[in-house]
Amino acid sequence: MIPGEISCVVWHISCNLKCKYCYNDNIVFSEHGEYSYLDILDFLKYRKDLLTAVVLSGGEATMHDLRPFCRELKKMKFKVKLDTNGLNLKRIKELIDEKLIDFISLDFKATRDKFKIVTSKNSYDTFLNTLKYLINIKFPFELRTTVNRDLLDEKDINNIIEVVFCIGYNNIFYIQKFLQTESNIGNITQTKFINEDLIRKDLLKIEFRN
Repeated sequence: MIPGEISCVVWHISCNLKCKYCYNDNIVFSEHGEYSYLDILDFLKYRKDLLTAVVLSGGEATMHDLRPFCRELKKMKFKVKLDTNGLNLKRIKELIDEKLIDFISLDFKATRDKFKIVTSKNSYDTFLNTLKYLINIKFPFELRTTVNRDLLDEKDINNIIEVVFCIGYNNIFYIQKFLQTESNIGNITQTKFINEDLIRKDLLKIEFRN
């Protein structure tokens, strides 16, 4: 959510990654959404006094051209947050250049050596380019990593912290604990949790979620 705002979430079908821990597998593999943008705008029209922001999530929202929808949201005076894996820098730049989004939640999926293992795609450098871009233009965003201890251990998390610190990230780094649900893309469970005492806290402020 956008800090301090009352939001609704618009879940977008499809994704360009297949993260093993993802519990939105029904959304990722869906071929048809349940609602159109017109349906959502009609819903929001009658809730302008109740809501202040809209979150674009998924799946991966940047699989879609979000600009027409976001333009309408801005006409309605909503703030807009984008949840993204950062692989579609072109579309992220378009949204920022048109001032169509106000905040980004960026997912740092894994270390370089484990990126393909976790996501089924070798796109570490593509992600890193987006992270560097957001840092360089000082766009408001948060950085987060979802951790299943059987995929990423304390050493991996510390490696991520060191990488982002060295390229200039200096805000809160959120560590999100894996949520066990009825299904997920990798059909995985978790045998143990990370030891929070082993996570570096001298470089960045660390906050744990879930």
